[in-house]
Amino acid sequence: MEYHYIDMDNYARKEHFAYFRAMANPFVGVTVNVDITRLLKTIKKEGLPFFLTINYIIGRAANTVVQFRQRIKDDKIIEFASCPTSHTEGLKDGTYGYCVLAMDKDFKEYLPYALKQQAEARCSGSIAEPDVDAMLQKLFVSCLPWLSYSALIQPTAGPCDSNPRITWGKYFENDGKILLPLSVLCHHALVDGAHVAKFYEEVEKEMLNISELYGE
Repeated sequence: MEYHYIDMDNYARKEHFAYFRAMANPFVGVTVNVDITRLLKTIKKEGLPFFLTINYIIGRAANTVVQFRQRIKDDKIIEFASCPTSHTEGLKDGTYGYCVLAMDKDFKEYLPYALKQQAEARCSGSIAEPDVDAMLQKLFVSCLPWLSYSALIQPTAGPCDSNPRITWGKYFENDGKILLPLSVLCHHALVDGAHVAKFYEEVEKEMLNISELYGE
């Protein structure tokens, strides 16, 4: 995995990093109802897997925002070249394991790859992490397909936990539009509100790209 350390002496947010790094609860989060009307039409028409499609969209969008690829390590900031998504897949024994999906593929190449990774995770997945850097690299993804929520509280390991968490809920109709509650939780020492807003802008672009890919 490729990453580099940020030069803290020339880092514009050096004071902000120290300020939020010292907090007991240094996280910033928001839930936005994203309009997926056009995308859902594409998904249904083309028979696309809903979860994997949304996972691709949010994974690609997050990788576009540099701050979503930054992590805290040894009280310093590292920046990964790219970050895979990590979500859980249910196992036969009633537990679950992690499924890790790279975001460096175009959508039509990603789908068969992701389906294969899902199947493998369901058979032999675990929650063991190979090493600290591999864990730090990930974007933690989950969904609550049973609930259309307006807010969400995410568990974190502690104030040094710097992996972004992205979650979506059950989509619903409002005024003729199909809306999907999409939540983001990030470490405020690395990510500001403008960066979160940029993520949602990129989500809209990625949704449009997929619809246009299929001529919608």
